[in-house]
Amino acid sequence: MTNWPVHGTITGPIVMIGFGSIGKGTLPLIERHFKFDRSRVVVIDPNDRDRALLDERGIRYLKAAVTQENYRELLTPLLTNGGGQGFCVNLSVDTSSVALMELARELGALYIDTVVEPWTGFYFDSSLDAGDRTNYALRETMLAARRRNPGGTTAVSTCGANPGMVSWFVKQALVNIARDLGHDGPEPKTREEWARLSHRLGVKGVHIAERDTQVAKSAKPRDVFVNTWSVEGFLSEGMQPAELGWGTHEKWMPANAGTHKAGCGAAIYINQPGANTRVRTWCPTPGPQYGFLVTHNESISIADYYTVRDGEKVVYRPTCHYAYHPADDAVLSLHELFGRAGVMQEKHHILGEEEIAHGIDELGVLLYGHDKNAYWYGSQLSVEETRQIALYQNATGLQVSSAVLAGMVWALENPNAGIVEADEMDYKRCLEVQTPYLGPVKGYYTDWTPLANRPGFFPEDIDESDPWQFRNILVR
Repeated sequence: MTNWPVHGTITGPIVMIGFGSIGKGTLPLIERHFKFDRSRVVVIDPNDRDRALLDERGIRYLKAAVTQENYRELLTPLLTNGGGQGFCVNLSVDTSSVALMELARELGALYIDTVVEPWTGFYFDSSLDAGDRTNYALRETMLAARRRNPGGTTAVSTCGANPGMVSWFVKQALVNIARDLGHDGPEPKTREEWARLSHRLGVKGVHIAERDTQVAKSAKPRDVFVNTWSVEGFLSEGMQPAELGWGTHEKWMPANAGTHKAGCGAAIYINQPGANTRVRTWCPTPGPQYGFLVTHNESISIADYYTVRDGEKVVYRPTCHYAYHPADDAVLSLHELFGRAGVMQEKHHILGEEEIAHGIDELGVLLYGHDKNAYWYGSQLSVEETRQIALYQNATGLQVSSAVLAGMVWALENPNAGIVEADEMDYKRCLEVQTPYLGPVKGYYTDWTPLANRPGFFPEDIDESDPWQFRNILVR
């Protein structure tokens, strides 16, 4: 495309917190798709390694860390500078998403982030119980903030590729499955109607099934964690307990699993790191594969959103979890980490688009258990196409930054929606904005189940009566 659409005008200042791989990729999309006053844009990051990109654009850079002690004093004048409605774009780590969104809403500024992030120290706080270090616990803090102050200025919570885009894929996948199974009726409009559709179709669960095949031109150095997106973000979530939305069809639970006494009740966790927990899944290009059961917000929000209740009783809920096969260098980095008895590498490196020889990030949702068995729907974006349509990012990054763009457009068009998750947004509008950046977006049916492609050399504790039991999916 050469005539990129302008989706709206940001009338106030833009404050971007964090200028790592996603911030660098998001900024050119903001420039391309919004009208705004460049003199009132500021980027805040404690690391100035990419300051040249800002200087050449005439964008103000502030070298600072946003902390629990300084965030109000630091951000208030920036988000109110010059009038109009400001926009806080939080793409950072070690900053409390809830604190920042509450401040932005107090000031009448729009807000978006890609994760419910805590203040620094949370992920590796040995004084916390495993259940207190989960994304379930973090999401509950966001939901509590929404209950305290319902409605009001829009704050979009957890709107990247996943969480974020994949929630829109789930709705499109449900519509496609309903069509192909001959289910008549209008498209759902409410949360309850979407949940009843999923229940009626017989969907037992959802895998966020991803395979990153981007290959670096050079071999991974020893003692360096290499990834195609934030290393800090991956390590943080990878060292949290494995976590998943827990469906009503499940008949077995891992012996080391834990449940939550408070909150929505939609998820369980496993007392081991997600980055060292594997599950069986399926993607179109590799077919059957193992993925890491890394905790993500969408595992909980999707399971919660599609819950059907009869009064207080849960009648239906799908299982939902991430099943992530990262790029080969990231897999090697994880093996190296755990081979060092869990001692993390001090050096981190994110592969830029110029360092990648070829490959795609195949990221979608696998809806399983219905009458057509399983259906994968998602993006198959290559690094080659990414280079043609966007600056400063690889395929993984563009799937995230384009979702941030879509979330910003939706927030501008719905400025008084309160605190929302991607599941609650207009999926058609968001995908309309994002799809030009996603490469091929396709759906695939498969007859694969977790009972297939098993070695068969050793006794297994499986449930052959229901292929889609988590008992069969978890690699033990």
